[in-house]
Amino acid sequence: MTNRLEAGSAAPSFALKNQDDAVVSLDALRGGRVIVFFYPEAMTPGCTTEACDFRDSLAPLQAAGYTLLGISRDEPEKLRRFRERDGLTYDLLSDPDHSIHDAYGVWGEKVNYGKTFMGVIRSTFVIDEAGLVSHALYNIRATGHVARLRKTLEV
Repeated sequence: MTNRLEAGSAAPSFALKNQDDAVVSLDALRGGRVIVFFYPEAMTPGCTTEACDFRDSLAPLQAAGYTLLGISRDEPEKLRRFRERDGLTYDLLSDPDHSIHDAYGVWGEKVNYGKTFMGVIRSTFVIDEAGLVSHALYNIRATGHVARLRKTLEV
């Protein structure tokens, strides 16, 4: 696994395709605050819970000046179906080779039912206007995470 980011670290830049095959760049969002969450796979139960919790909290997050981005290894077509199926109103980005996952330290060893494998470590990052990580939250649980994040951010 790659090194984990900490508060004060420069957020690794990226330019990834979204659900509509348009490129979304972190650098283009500089000057604003960004929440980036990494999730294992679109349309799975835990990821759907997390994505819908973010959807339901989007208005207050945006009112507080945050742009929300979800990143997974899914291809844009699957992200488009996920977004449409669950009424998600923010960009979902595709990182199929997990290079951005690596840069953020969210690709690593996981254990499930006694088996060890490489996969996505569910994580969320809050990036400030200068492009620095203000919060790096690793190994979060899908359920209840967004409410805790909102409390942390006072949103």
